[in-house]
Amino acid sequence: MEHIADGLSERIFTCCLCGLSSPFTYYGQKPPNTRAIVLLEKCYITKDPFTPEKERFLVIGSSCSLCNNIVCVGTHCSLFYTKRFCIPCVNKHLDQFPHQIQNELVKKTRSSKTTVP
Repeated sequence: MEHIADGLSERIFTCCLCGLSSPFTYYGQKPPNTRAIVLLEKCYITKDPFTPEKERFLVIGSSCSLCNNIVCVGTHCSLFYTKRFCIPCVNKHLDQFPHQIQNELVKKTRSSKTTVP
């Protein structure tokens, strides 16, 4: 998503599930200022604010490969298994994932329900 303000293009990533919003510097599979790094998916990328090194970056999100919604990489919003999937699509198609992934998601769901009052 890009917002135009005073003639300048400000590129802002916003997760459709949790609302995480952050400026991003690049969208694609080959981040700038990196050597021989090609990501497995087109990602929203921002410079790593914790280091001065230009080749360091953070992946903040991507599009769900099923519904195309933009989601962050947070575990409550998406899962990467050969492709990016938003959690609603994962839950809808859970039977199509390997048993190990299914079991991990069931455990995660149980633990999140026990920690919520």
